[in-house]
Amino acid sequence: MIESWRWFGPLDRIALTEIAQTGARGIVTALHEIPYGEVWPREAIAARRAQIAAAPGGLHWAVVESLPVHEDIKRGAGDLARLFANYRQSLANLAAEGVRIVCYNFMPVLDWTRTRLDAPLPGGGSALRFSAVEMAAFELFMLEREGAAEDYPPALREAAKAWIDTAGAEGRTRLLDTIMAGLPGAFARYDVAGLREALRPWQGFTADDLRATLVRFLAEIVPAAEDLGIRLCIHPDDPPRPLMGLPRIVSTADDIAFLLAAADSPANGLTLCSGSLGAHPDNDVVAIARRFGPRIHFAHLRNVKKEADGSFQEAAHLEGDTDMAALVSVLLEEEKRRAEAGRADREIPFRPDHGHELLSDIGRGTHPGYPLIGRLRGLAELRGVIAGLRAA
Repeated sequence: MIESWRWFGPLDRIALTEIAQTGARGIVTALHEIPYGEVWPREAIAARRAQIAAAPGGLHWAVVESLPVHEDIKRGAGDLARLFANYRQSLANLAAEGVRIVCYNFMPVLDWTRTRLDAPLPGGGSALRFSAVEMAAFELFMLEREGAAEDYPPALREAAKAWIDTAGAEGRTRLLDTIMAGLPGAFARYDVAGLREALRPWQGFTADDLRATLVRFLAEIVPAAEDLGIRLCIHPDDPPRPLMGLPRIVSTADDIAFLLAAADSPANGLTLCSGSLGAHPDNDVVAIARRFGPRIHFAHLRNVKKEADGSFQEAAHLEGDTDMAALVSVLLEEEKRRAEAGRADREIPFRPDHGHELLSDIGRGTHPGYPLIGRLRGLAELRGVIAGLRAA
């Protein structure tokens, strides 16, 4: 397995020189400054690749995360021919520079959603958290979304009303800012009125509608990826449930089976995110990895601890609901099968996904979920699991 590390480019508060000291060698990054739907120029890709290669420690650009899918493609609206052509050209430019694993997602509006970025931990430090009560409070009493009451059971609605009654202006502002942190980096943050406007085009858009636009995207893009030797790998929904009336279609094993069958090609693969999939109460992440192993091109390894009402909190990498040792064992078995079959892509890049804010992380202002010390702890733990399984 290829130890990798997400880096948000020149604006990241964590430098490549620091990443080199973690022992990870694969860099997972993107050209975040380029607006969605525009072509990634080969010159810009080459410059970013050279910047990574110039850092100490033998770093290389291992995975693109993400080459974003424009919202018009997800909705099936607008000048899609231009957007598809631009996406194919970006893939061609990446392949020309030797970058051939491309992660993307198909979540409308929000890339991820949490309600707390600094939930306190018993021993100190903080974690990302999703509170079903706070999310219900936001939808019901701040966003005032029509039909939201139907999505939450009575007990959760009552708890949400109690929360909003005591949150005050500061609590409401914190909750809005936290939810807005999940917007793609290329977009401005919204106030409540702005978010309502962003959601308006999606009213009445169903899961079947979104599946249809995903199938069209795959039909337009996968053949080009095949020709280029690109491995596309979709990221699961985070969290794996509908929010704010937005459909989610990459949340379960059945969802994954559908999308992989929609374009039955090695170029159409999966980013195995153990945290996103692990937040769904019906998902067995280890079984999902075993079932879809040949199509896993990239792995995000993290853990969550679920609660009965649908809430969850980011756990330490070896301490959540997913048996991380069993999951890593499945990935190592898949790598062995690939080696025996002579596959060129026998090694699976992985990164320690998210991490607790610990020690000198606190107050540093890194991207939510992406501190240095917390992820270094996760990488060290995962490295130990891998070494132990290989020695067994």
